[in-house]
Amino acid sequence: MFGGSANAGRSRQVKFRGEDYYAQFQLNLTDAYKTHKQTLSVNGKNIRITIPAGIENGQTIKIAGHGGPGINGGPNGDLYITFSIANHPGIKRLGNDLYTHVDLELYTAVLGGEIILDTLSGKVKLKVKPETQNGSKVKLKEKGFPVYKKDGQFGDLYVTYTVKIPTHLTDRQKSLFTELSKS
Repeated sequence: MFGGSANAGRSRQVKFRGEDYYAQFQLNLTDAYKTHKQTLSVNGKNIRITIPAGIENGQTIKIAGHGGPGINGGPNGDLYITFSIANHPGIKRLGNDLYTHVDLELYTAVLGGEIILDTLSGKVKLKVKPETQNGSKVKLKEKGFPVYKKDGQFGDLYVTYTVKIPTHLTDRQKSLFTELSKS
């Protein structure tokens, strides 16, 4: 009666934010190369997300409101997804640059020519200069990995040549190499 208020009979409920969820998601390098949509199942709910091109290995993105439910009408928690990007056979990624090796026939290395190179964005015709040495490197500008959330920007692709020495030479081929070695 004394000192009471009209709301004394009602208890006030405190709102609590929901728990944050954490998930690990595996991608291969070709999937991380292009923007694409993916459906994830988190605690029985399907969530459709867009994975931007150029996402880094170990990078975490936040999906707001897709964590645990709030308590007493509080907001939901968030979902944090950490990406694990598997290596690609023959291609190494460092930042936005890509590195690869190409086997080069001895004749192409000596005389020059053209080769077709498979890249993550498709096939590329590559001119080989005459007298190319084993271990030589060439840079293909903007043929590397997409820059995260920057449309149309790419890193570079570095190609290292490995000159293949021919085996199972005929007697005629051996004599020609012998002749060349004397000049």
